[in-house]
Amino acid sequence: MSARILIADDEDSLRWVLEKGLTQAGYDVTAVKDGDGAIRAVEAEAFDLVFLDIKMPGVDGLTVLARLRQIRGDAQVVMMTAHGTMDTAIQAMQKGAYDYLAKPFDLDEAVLIAERALAAARLTQEVVRLKSGLREVWEFGSLIGRHPRMQEVYKTIGRIAGSDVTVLLRGDSGTGKELVARAIHHYSRRAGRPFIAVSCAAIPGTLLESELFGHERGAFTDAKERRLGKLELAHGGTFYLDEVGDMPADLQTKLLRTLQERTIERVGGNESIHIDVRVLAATNRDLDALMREGKFREDLYYRLNVVTLNLPPLRERRRDIPLLVEHFLAKHSEELGERGVAPESLDRLVGHDWPGNVRELENVVQRAMVMATSGVILPEHLPIGPVSAAASVAVDASLEELVERKLLECVRGLRSHASANLYDLVIGLVEKPLLRAVLRETSGNQVRAAQILGINRNTLRKKLTEHGIEPDTLES
Repeated sequence: MSARILIADDEDSLRWVLEKGLTQAGYDVTAVKDGDGAIRAVEAEAFDLVFLDIKMPGVDGLTVLARLRQIRGDAQVVMMTAHGTMDTAIQAMQKGAYDYLAKPFDLDEAVLIAERALAAARLTQEVVRLKSGLREVWEFGSLIGRHPRMQEVYKTIGRIAGSDVTVLLRGDSGTGKELVARAIHHYSRRAGRPFIAVSCAAIPGTLLESELFGHERGAFTDAKERRLGKLELAHGGTFYLDEVGDMPADLQTKLLRTLQERTIERVGGNESIHIDVRVLAATNRDLDALMREGKFREDLYYRLNVVTLNLPPLRERRRDIPLLVEHFLAKHSEELGERGVAPESLDRLVGHDWPGNVRELENVVQRAMVMATSGVILPEHLPIGPVSAAASVAVDASLEELVERKLLECVRGLRSHASANLYDLVIGLVEKPLLRAVLRETSGNQVRAAQILGINRNTLRKKLTEHGIEPDTLES
């Protein structure tokens, strides 16, 4: 479906030319001659983009803008202004307009700004969803971690998010570099603008230049129409360049020029186009070695490496694995059902080296949730081997920390119960789920459950009665 555009301007000739040009560009266009007509139009129909003259008979453009924001807050607005009302146009942008056009303007300029505004609207829908709450938890949830190195990552994000400094993210594949980039964007002043990501490793070198910088019609055989590049679409927002170490040498030169001059040239074009973007780059490769081999430009490295943020591999922060497992279980519970994790299974998860890092861990947890139809993830549900001896200390420490964290939450919640015996209350709360978990793991076999718990069968039976647990209901 074509994007719907409304034009509101009292100049008949300008309105006619703009309507014709945008229609020829493939848009569904409606034109009105005053502010009252504009308000009636936006009340009757939904528009994706509105070209709005500031000075019109009757209701002025700023009033229409305010009304439009009440009716359809996600529509993009471009203000049209004569030289004498430039300050008013800037004021309108501060109130939510996307951009402004100073009269007289070229039709191509108007079509281009329409392309940019509509592209920005599509690309910022994800940001709107992030701000709704739940998606934000899942989006940034993989950055969970209490390890000191992760704490440093959080601190650095806090220090740099508010500035436009260029950042180089370094770390193994799957450590969450793009998540960190999105978090930096989310907490920056550019959060309402596009976040555009391009991977140099995912796009052939012959196509990467067009992907980054765009191309003009006829620039090459298949260029049947002009296409805006990702750098241009990121105007006003953040551009994330992943796997920058895989960028071909000729494009490194062009990217360096873009970073220095803040302009781009489309493939097949001669026009220098100003862009306002914050650049975040990432790599899992050794850029120092690539520079020594002459495969990566030293001047580009220093341009990108204003601030470096190193993400640790998961094997170097094993104590965070139980927290991540808990997060992924909750994240996928609506789709796959609630699941628990047997102690031996958690041992294996914490002891594994995770060459694919957090991304691999999430995949393994998802697979185990599918396989664990009984509700408890057992070792046989995991596609990884037993814990190595070298990891056993880290496993014990991680489990102890997880239990301590949960108990702390429990104690804080129960502290207000002044009449309660806190020790007995907490022990009772811990004991019941422990008994249920062990019985589930043993498919209701009380003899085996008692052996695992280190108590005799009579004691187990007594505790089951005290807590009202029916063993038969826990059989697989």
